[in-house]
Amino acid sequence: MRKQIAVLPGDGIGQEVVKGAVEILRAIGERFDHQFRFTYGEIGGIALDSTGTPLPDDTIELCKASDAVLLGAVGGPKWDHNPPHLRPEQGLLKIRKELGLYANLRPTSYYASLADSSPLRRDVIEEVDMVIVRELTGGLYFGKPSERTYSNGEEAAVDTLYYERAEMKRVIQQAFELAQKRRQKVTSVDKANVLESSRMWREVAEDVAKNFPNVTLEHMLVDNAAMQLIKNPKQFDVVVTENMFGDILSDEASVLTGSLGMLPSASLSEQGPYLFEPIHGSAPDIKGLNLANPIAMILSAAMMLRISFGMTEEADAVECAVQQVLENGYRTKDIYSFGKNAVTTDEMVEAIKAEILDNGTILHIMGAYA
Repeated sequence: MRKQIAVLPGDGIGQEVVKGAVEILRAIGERFDHQFRFTYGEIGGIALDSTGTPLPDDTIELCKASDAVLLGAVGGPKWDHNPPHLRPEQGLLKIRKELGLYANLRPTSYYASLADSSPLRRDVIEEVDMVIVRELTGGLYFGKPSERTYSNGEEAAVDTLYYERAEMKRVIQQAFELAQKRRQKVTSVDKANVLESSRMWREVAEDVAKNFPNVTLEHMLVDNAAMQLIKNPKQFDVVVTENMFGDILSDEASVLTGSLGMLPSASLSEQGPYLFEPIHGSAPDIKGLNLANPIAMILSAAMMLRISFGMTEEADAVECAVQQVLENGYRTKDIYSFGKNAVTTDEMVEAIKAEILDNGTILHIMGAYA
Protein backbone atom coordinates (compact mmCIF):
# COMPACT_ATOMS: atom_id res chain seq x y z
CA MET A 1 0.00 0.00 0.00
CA ARG A 2 1.22 3.52 -0.82
CA LYS A 3 0.48 6.48 1.41
CA GLN A 4 1.47 10.15 1.30
CA ILE A 5 2.29 11.57 4.74
CA ALA A 6 2.81 15.27 5.47
CA VAL A 7 5.47 15.70 8.17
CA LEU A 8 5.56 18.90 10.23
CA PRO A 9 8.37 18.60 12.80
CA GLY A 10 7.84 22.11 14.18
CA ASP A 11 9.98 23.43 17.02
CA GLY A 12 12.13 22.17 19.88
CA ILE A 13 12.07 18.43 20.42
CA GLY A 14 9.46 18.14 17.70
CA GLN A 15 12.34 17.75 15.26
CA GLU A 16 13.81 14.83 17.23
CA VAL A 17 10.67 12.86 18.01
CA VAL A 18 9.28 13.19 14.48
CA LYS A 19 12.54 11.85 13.11
CA GLY A 20 12.07 8.81 15.35
CA ALA A 21 8.48 8.25 14.28
CA VAL A 22 9.47 8.38 10.61
CA GLU A 23 12.13 5.73 11.27
CA ILE A 24 9.52 3.50 12.92
CA LEU A 25 7.15 3.95 9.98
CA ARG A 26 9.94 3.03 7.56
CA ALA A 27 10.45 -0.14 9.59
CA ILE A 28 6.72 -0.89 9.34
CA GLY A 29 6.92 -0.33 5.60
CA GLU A 30 9.83 -2.73 5.35
CA ARG A 31 8.13 -5.43 7.41
CA PHE A 32 4.66 -5.21 5.88
CA ASP A 33 5.62 -4.15 2.35
CA HIS A 34 4.12 -0.65 2.37
CA GLN A 35 5.45 2.49 0.71
CA PHE A 36 5.22 5.64 2.79
CA ARG A 37 6.22 8.87 1.11
CA PHE A 38 7.17 11.63 3.57
CA THR A 39 6.98 15.28 2.50
CA TYR A 40 8.07 17.96 4.95
CA GLY A 41 6.53 21.33 5.77
CA GLU A 42 7.06 24.10 8.29
CA ILE A 43 4.83 25.20 11.16
CA GLY A 44 5.26 27.25 14.32
CA GLY A 45 8.35 29.23 15.27
CA ILE A 46 10.57 27.75 12.58
CA ALA A 47 8.01 28.84 9.98
CA LEU A 48 7.90 32.32 11.51
CA ASP A 49 11.65 32.64 11.18
CA SER A 50 11.76 31.53 7.55
CA THR A 51 8.49 32.88 6.13
CA GLY A 52 7.13 35.43 8.62
CA THR A 53 3.99 33.42 9.33
CA PRO A 54 3.37 30.50 11.71
CA LEU A 55 1.54 28.50 9.02
CA PRO A 56 2.61 29.13 5.40
CA ASP A 57 0.13 28.51 2.61
CA ASP A 58 2.34 25.82 1.08
CA THR A 59 2.18 23.86 4.35
CA ILE A 60 -1.61 24.00 4.25
CA GLU A 61 -1.62 22.82 0.63
CA LEU A 62 0.80 20.01 1.48
CA CYS A 63 -1.41 18.77 4.30
CA LYS A 64 -4.60 18.87 2.23
CA ALA A 65 -2.91 16.87 -0.52
CA SER A 66 -1.73 14.14 1.88
CA ASP A 67 -3.36 11.02 3.32
CA ALA A 68 -2.41 11.98 6.90
CA VAL A 69 -0.35 14.53 8.82
CA LEU A 70 2.31 13.95 11.48
CA LEU A 71 3.04 16.96 13.71
CA GLY A 72 5.80 17.30 16.31
CA ALA A 73 5.43 20.37 18.55
CA VAL A 74 5.39 24.16 18.30
CA GLY A 75 6.53 27.04 20.46
CA GLY A 76 9.42 28.21 22.57
CA PRO A 77 10.65 31.21 24.59
CA LYS A 78 12.27 32.75 21.53
CA TRP A 79 8.84 33.86 20.32
CA ASP A 80 7.16 34.57 23.67
CA HIS A 81 7.17 38.33 23.17
CA ASN A 82 5.78 38.27 19.63
CA PRO A 83 2.38 39.88 19.06
CA PRO A 84 -0.49 37.37 19.36
CA HIS A 85 -0.90 36.80 15.61
CA LEU A 86 2.82 36.05 15.25
CA ARG A 87 3.15 33.41 17.94
CA PRO A 88 3.98 29.80 16.98
CA GLU A 89 0.80 28.49 18.60
CA GLN A 90 -1.27 30.38 16.05
CA GLY A 91 0.01 27.96 13.45
CA LEU A 92 -1.40 25.07 15.47
CA LEU A 93 -4.78 26.74 15.88
CA LYS A 94 -4.93 27.69 12.20
CA ILE A 95 -4.14 24.21 10.89
CA ARG A 96 -6.96 22.82 13.03
CA LYS A 97 -9.33 25.28 11.38
CA GLU A 98 -7.93 24.79 7.87
CA LEU A 99 -8.27 20.99 8.07
CA GLY A 100 -11.54 21.06 10.04
CA LEU A 101 -10.02 19.03 12.88
CA TYR A 102 -12.95 19.17 15.27
CA ALA A 103 -12.27 16.18 17.56
CA ASN A 104 -9.05 15.29 19.36
CA LEU A 105 -8.72 11.74 20.73
CA ARG A 106 -6.26 11.34 23.61
CA PRO A 107 -5.98 7.75 24.90
CA THR A 108 -4.42 6.95 28.26
CA SER A 109 -3.54 3.34 29.03
CA TYR A 110 -1.84 1.68 31.97
CA TYR A 111 1.61 0.20 31.45
CA ALA A 112 2.48 -2.16 34.28
CA SER A 113 6.17 -1.66 33.55
CA LEU A 114 5.82 2.10 34.17
CA ALA A 115 3.82 1.93 37.40
CA ASP A 116 6.79 3.22 39.39
CA SER A 117 7.05 6.29 37.15
CA SER A 118 3.63 7.55 38.24
CA PRO A 119 3.25 9.48 41.50
CA LEU A 120 -0.02 7.60 42.06
CA ARG A 121 -0.28 4.24 43.78
CA ARG A 122 -0.29 1.16 41.58
CA ASP A 123 -3.75 0.11 42.79
CA VAL A 124 -5.15 3.47 41.65
CA ILE A 125 -3.76 3.39 38.11
CA GLU A 126 -3.65 -0.31 37.19
CA GLU A 127 -6.06 -1.27 34.42
CA VAL A 128 -6.74 2.36 33.48
CA ASP A 129 -7.88 2.49 29.84
CA MET A 130 -9.63 5.69 28.84
CA VAL A 131 -9.92 8.17 25.98
CA ILE A 132 -10.52 11.89 26.34
CA VAL A 133 -12.40 13.31 23.35
CA ARG A 134 -11.68 17.03 23.20
CA GLU A 135 -13.55 19.49 20.99
CA LEU A 136 -10.82 21.22 19.01
CA THR A 137 -12.05 24.14 16.90
CA GLY A 138 -14.34 26.14 19.18
CA GLY A 139 -14.52 27.65 22.65
CA LEU A 140 -12.20 30.19 24.21
CA TYR A 141 -9.29 29.44 21.90
CA PHE A 142 -11.21 30.58 18.83
CA GLY A 143 -13.99 32.89 20.06
CA LYS A 144 -14.11 36.56 19.06
CA PRO A 145 -13.48 39.09 20.46
CA SER A 146 -10.22 38.03 22.04
CA GLU A 147 -8.21 41.11 22.80
CA ARG A 148 -6.77 43.67 25.18
CA THR A 149 -8.97 46.67 25.70
CA TYR A 150 -9.73 49.50 28.14
CA SER A 151 -12.71 49.93 30.42
CA ASN A 152 -13.31 52.83 32.80
CA GLY A 153 -9.77 54.00 32.22
CA GLU A 154 -8.27 50.62 33.15
CA GLU A 155 -6.59 48.03 30.96
CA ALA A 156 -8.81 44.99 30.48
CA ALA A 157 -8.86 41.77 28.48
CA VAL A 158 -11.63 39.70 26.95
CA ASP A 159 -11.80 36.15 25.58
CA THR A 160 -15.04 34.76 24.21
CA LEU A 161 -16.34 31.23 24.73
CA TYR A 162 -18.49 30.59 21.68
CA TYR A 163 -20.08 27.38 20.43
CA GLU A 164 -22.82 26.51 18.01
CA ARG A 165 -25.03 23.52 18.76
CA ALA A 166 -23.80 21.66 15.66
CA GLU A 167 -20.19 21.96 16.85
CA MET A 168 -21.13 20.37 20.14
CA LYS A 169 -23.21 17.64 18.55
CA ARG A 170 -20.56 16.33 16.16
CA VAL A 171 -17.87 15.87 18.83
CA ILE A 172 -20.30 14.34 21.33
CA GLN A 173 -21.52 12.02 18.57
CA GLN A 174 -17.91 10.98 18.00
CA ALA A 175 -17.57 10.13 21.70
CA PHE A 176 -20.68 7.94 21.70
CA GLU A 177 -19.61 6.10 18.55
CA LEU A 178 -16.25 5.45 20.20
CA ALA A 179 -17.85 4.25 23.44
CA GLN A 180 -19.88 1.67 21.51
CA LYS A 181 -16.60 -0.04 20.59
CA ARG A 182 -15.30 0.09 24.15
CA ARG A 183 -17.05 -0.25 27.54
CA GLN A 184 -20.15 1.70 26.50
CA LYS A 185 -19.86 4.60 28.91
CA VAL A 186 -19.55 8.33 28.16
CA THR A 187 -18.68 10.92 30.79
CA SER A 188 -19.58 14.40 29.57
CA VAL A 189 -17.61 17.08 31.42
CA ASP A 190 -18.90 20.63 31.69
CA LYS A 191 -19.45 23.56 34.07
CA ALA A 192 -23.22 23.65 33.76
CA ASN A 193 -23.71 25.18 37.21
CA VAL A 194 -22.06 28.40 35.98
CA LEU A 195 -21.74 28.59 32.17
CA GLU A 196 -24.58 28.90 29.67
CA SER A 197 -22.44 27.18 27.04
CA SER A 198 -22.11 24.19 29.37
CA ARG A 199 -25.84 24.04 29.94
CA MET A 200 -26.35 23.83 26.19
CA TRP A 201 -23.54 21.25 26.00
CA ARG A 202 -25.39 19.10 28.54
CA GLU A 203 -28.65 19.39 26.61
CA VAL A 204 -26.92 18.29 23.39
CA ALA A 205 -25.32 15.33 25.17
CA GLU A 206 -28.74 14.21 26.38
CA ASP A 207 -30.15 14.49 22.85
CA VAL A 208 -27.30 12.48 21.31
CA ALA A 209 -27.59 9.83 24.01
CA LYS A 210 -31.13 9.01 22.86
CA ASN A 211 -29.63 7.45 19.72
CA PHE A 212 -27.29 5.22 21.73
CA PRO A 213 -29.49 3.34 24.21
CA ASN A 214 -26.74 0.83 24.98
CA VAL A 215 -24.28 3.57 26.06
CA THR A 216 -24.47 5.00 29.57
CA LEU A 217 -24.17 8.79 29.81
CA GLU A 218 -23.07 10.56 32.97
CA HIS A 219 -22.49 14.27 33.51
CA MET A 220 -19.62 15.55 35.63
CA LEU A 221 -18.58 19.09 36.53
CA VAL A 222 -15.04 19.85 35.43
CA ASP A 223 -13.68 20.53 38.90
CA ASN A 224 -14.95 17.16 40.11
CA ALA A 225 -13.60 15.49 36.96
CA ALA A 226 -10.14 16.91 37.69
CA MET A 227 -10.28 15.34 41.15
CA GLN A 228 -11.71 12.01 39.99
CA LEU A 229 -8.95 11.62 37.37
CA ILE A 230 -6.50 11.34 40.24
CA LYS A 231 -8.73 9.72 42.84
CA ASN A 232 -10.44 7.05 40.74
CA PRO A 233 -9.35 7.09 37.08
CA LYS A 234 -10.54 3.53 36.42
CA GLN A 235 -14.15 4.73 36.42
CA PHE A 236 -13.66 6.49 33.08
CA ASP A 237 -14.10 4.98 29.63
CA VAL A 238 -14.74 7.83 27.14
CA VAL A 239 -14.64 11.40 28.42
CA VAL A 240 -15.95 14.15 26.15
CA THR A 241 -15.60 17.85 26.81
CA GLU A 242 -15.06 21.27 25.28
CA ASN A 243 -11.76 22.67 24.08
CA MET A 244 -10.11 24.23 27.12
CA PHE A 245 -11.39 21.68 29.64
CA GLY A 246 -10.11 18.89 27.37
CA ASP A 247 -6.72 20.55 27.01
CA ILE A 248 -6.26 20.73 30.78
CA LEU A 249 -7.75 17.36 31.73
CA SER A 250 -5.79 15.40 29.13
CA ASP A 251 -2.54 16.93 30.34
CA GLU A 252 -3.54 16.00 33.88
CA ALA A 253 -4.16 12.43 32.71
CA SER A 254 -0.48 12.18 31.75
CA VAL A 255 0.36 11.67 35.41
CA LEU A 256 -1.33 8.28 35.20
CA THR A 257 1.40 7.02 32.87
CA GLY A 258 4.13 9.06 34.54
CA SER A 259 4.96 11.45 31.71
CA LEU A 260 3.54 13.65 28.97
CA GLY A 261 6.06 11.88 26.79
CA MET A 262 3.84 8.79 26.75
CA LEU A 263 0.56 10.21 25.45
CA PRO A 264 -0.35 10.28 21.73
CA SER A 265 -3.32 11.93 20.05
CA ALA A 266 -5.35 11.95 16.86
CA SER A 267 -7.28 14.93 15.51
CA LEU A 268 -10.22 14.02 13.28
CA SER A 269 -12.11 15.95 10.63
CA GLU A 270 -15.28 15.29 8.69
CA GLN A 271 -13.44 15.05 5.36
CA GLY A 272 -9.78 14.39 6.19
CA PRO A 273 -6.86 14.25 6.30
CA TYR A 274 -6.45 13.53 9.99
CA LEU A 275 -3.56 14.90 12.05
CA PHE A 276 -1.53 12.94 14.60
CA GLU A 277 0.69 14.45 17.28
CA PRO A 278 1.97 13.86 20.82
CA ILE A 279 0.24 15.93 23.48
CA HIS A 280 3.52 17.27 24.88
CA GLY A 281 5.06 20.60 23.99
CA SER A 282 8.34 21.56 22.36
CA ALA A 283 10.43 21.27 25.57
CA PRO A 284 13.04 23.82 24.43
CA ASP A 285 15.14 23.18 27.54
CA ILE A 286 16.16 19.76 26.22
CA LYS A 287 16.18 20.56 22.51
CA GLY A 288 19.09 18.92 20.75
CA LEU A 289 20.23 16.98 23.82
CA ASN A 290 18.91 13.61 22.62
CA LEU A 291 16.90 13.25 25.84
CA ALA A 292 13.29 13.54 24.63
CA ASN A 293 10.92 10.61 24.99
CA PRO A 294 9.83 9.66 21.44
CA ILE A 295 7.12 7.20 22.54
CA ALA A 296 4.16 9.61 22.40
CA MET A 297 5.12 10.54 18.83
CA ILE A 298 5.62 6.88 17.88
CA LEU A 299 2.25 5.91 19.37
CA SER A 300 0.69 8.81 17.46
CA ALA A 301 2.09 7.24 14.30
CA ALA A 302 0.49 3.96 15.38
CA MET A 303 -2.84 5.77 15.69
CA MET A 304 -2.33 7.06 12.16
CA LEU A 305 -1.76 3.53 10.87
CA ARG A 306 -4.94 2.29 12.54
CA ILE A 307 -7.33 5.19 12.04
CA SER A 308 -6.31 6.77 8.74
CA PHE A 309 -4.94 3.74 6.90
CA GLY A 310 -6.88 0.84 8.45
CA MET A 311 -3.59 -0.96 9.16
CA THR A 312 -4.61 -2.75 12.33
CA GLU A 313 -1.85 -5.36 12.38
CA GLU A 314 0.78 -2.73 11.68
CA ALA A 315 -0.50 -0.50 14.49
CA ASP A 316 -0.51 -3.50 16.83
CA ALA A 317 3.11 -4.17 15.87
CA VAL A 318 4.17 -0.67 16.90
CA GLU A 319 2.23 -0.74 20.17
CA CYS A 320 3.52 -4.21 21.03
CA ALA A 321 7.11 -3.13 20.31
CA VAL A 322 6.74 -0.12 22.60
CA GLN A 323 5.39 -2.29 25.40
CA GLN A 324 8.13 -4.89 24.96
CA VAL A 325 10.89 -2.27 25.06
CA LEU A 326 9.43 -0.82 28.25
CA GLU A 327 9.18 -4.28 29.78
CA ASN A 328 12.82 -4.80 28.86
CA GLY A 329 13.63 -1.84 31.11
CA TYR A 330 14.57 0.85 28.60
CA ARG A 331 13.78 4.36 29.84
CA THR A 332 14.31 7.91 28.65
CA LYS A 333 15.02 10.47 31.36
CA ASP A 334 11.38 11.46 31.97
CA ILE A 335 10.34 7.90 32.93
CA TYR A 336 13.64 6.67 34.37
CA SER A 337 13.75 4.88 37.72
CA PHE A 338 16.61 3.19 39.55
CA GLY A 339 17.67 -0.15 38.14
CA LYS A 340 16.48 0.53 34.60
CA ASN A 341 18.41 1.12 31.38
CA ALA A 342 18.72 4.85 30.77
CA VAL A 343 18.68 5.54 27.03
CA THR A 344 18.72 8.49 24.66
CA THR A 345 16.00 9.42 22.20
CA ASP A 346 17.84 7.70 19.38
CA GLU A 347 18.49 4.57 21.43
CA MET A 348 14.82 4.27 22.37
CA VAL A 349 13.83 4.56 18.71
CA GLU A 350 16.39 1.92 17.72
CA ALA A 351 15.15 -0.46 20.42
CA ILE A 352 11.53 -0.13 19.25
CA LYS A 353 12.54 -0.50 15.60
CA ALA A 354 14.49 -3.67 16.43
CA GLU A 355 11.39 -5.17 18.08
CA ILE A 356 9.29 -4.39 15.01
CA LEU A 357 11.76 -5.93 12.58
CA ASP A 358 12.20 -8.95 14.84
CA ASN A 359 8.70 -10.07 13.73
CA GLY A 360 7.73 -11.11 17.24
CA THR A 361 4.27 -12.11 18.42
CA ILE A 362 1.82 -9.23 18.06
CA LEU A 363 -0.42 -8.48 21.02
CA HIS A 364 -3.12 -5.82 21.01
CA ILE A 365 -2.32 -3.76 24.09
CA MET A 366 -4.56 -0.72 23.92
CA GLY A 367 -8.32 -0.29 23.89
CA ALA A 368 -10.18 0.89 20.81
CA TYR A 369 -9.90 4.62 20.18
CA ALA A 370 -11.51 5.03 16.80
